[in-house]
Amino acid sequence: MKPTAISLRTKKLGVLIRDARLASNKSVAECAQAIGVSPEEFAAYELGEKAPSLPEVELLAYYLNVPLDHFWGNTSLAEKGAASSFLDTQKLLEIRQRMIGALLRQAREEAGLSLEDVAGQIGFTPAELEACELGQRPLSLPVLETLSKLLRKTVRDFQDKHGPVGVWAAQQRDIADFLKLSPELQSFVARPINRPYLELAQRLSEMSVEKLRAVGEGILEITL
Repeated sequence: MKPTAISLRTKKLGVLIRDARLASNKSVAECAQAIGVSPEEFAAYELGEKAPSLPEVELLAYYLNVPLDHFWGNTSLAEKGAASSFLDTQKLLEIRQRMIGALLRQAREEAGLSLEDVAGQIGFTPAELEACELGQRPLSLPVLETLSKLLRKTVRDFQDKHGPVGVWAAQQRDIADFLKLSPELQSFVARPINRPYLELAQRLSEMSVEKLRAVGEGILEITL
């Protein structure tokens, strides 16, 4: 890499470092301490006056809990998170309120209970509970938890599953499940070359017991 290119890369890296720090709401002093340099040196990194080493960048990524690839890219974390900042939160809350109300009404009717049967157990009038079912009145989480138990449901049954928050929550659960795997399995799953094996496993998991048995018998015939 030529000197000019190195200088430009150093400036760009500084912008990405500052972006990651601000996105994580950390101070220059905190980040400097985390990677073992002085605040002045870290400030120089952000200004593109000098560049950190790879181990320092790795430590910073770990400390700020940002992907290491962020520092090789061209997009700021602020730009990546712009979609969430444009959410119409009021509209989203109204939609979710109506969805929860509809699910609550469905669960109540499936349980064969009237508005009167349920309302009295949570300190509501039937009219107040009906307003909740119509999405006209929000339900506090403790009340929803109580209703869930009464109707033999769980709070998770009422959680967002398809909206932006629901997709995010599902991703977080998937990440948590992935981290529970052994290091060997994590490495296997993460390698692109192993994707065909994972796709095959997925297809096999969707097969009926009869089809799986037929596949197994076919493999035995080939190997015998």
